[in-house]
Amino acid sequence: MDKTVNRTKHTIDATGKIFGRLATHVATLLRGKHKPQFRSHIDIGDWVEIKNIALVKFSGKKLEGVIKYRFSGFPGGLKEISLGKLFNDDPESTFRRAVSSMLPKNRIAKTFLKRLTFVKGKKDES
Repeated sequence: MDKTVNRTKHTIDATGKIFGRLATHVATLLRGKHKPQFRSHIDIGDWVEIKNIALVKFSGKKLEGVIKYRFSGFPGGLKEISLGKLFNDDPESTFRRAVSSMLPKNRIAKTFLKRLTFVKGKKDES
C-alpha cells in the first residue's frame, strides 16, 4: 500500500448555497469519503477553502426558529441564542461548528478541522 496521501485543495464559493447541504459536502471532502481509497481509520481527506461564507442561505425559518443553548453549570446559567444572531456575529465559527458536528468524535477530528479554511471576502455595499 502506498504511504503517501495526495491531498487536493477544494475552493468552494458559498454564495447562495444552502448552509446544511454545504456543511455535509465539506465534511465529506475533509474526511476523504469521496475517494476510492477511503478507510474510516485513515486520514486521507483534502483541504477545503470556503469563500463568501456570510452570503450562504438558510432554508425555511431556521434563522429565527433554531435556538442554540449553553450551560455554565451554575443554577440559572442556561443561555440561549438564536441561530440568526449567532450567524450574524460570526459566520465562520457557526459553519465550523456545523461541520464539526458531522465529523467523528475522536482524536482525528481535530486534524480534519485544521484543513478547513475561510477566505475573507469584501462585504456587500448594498
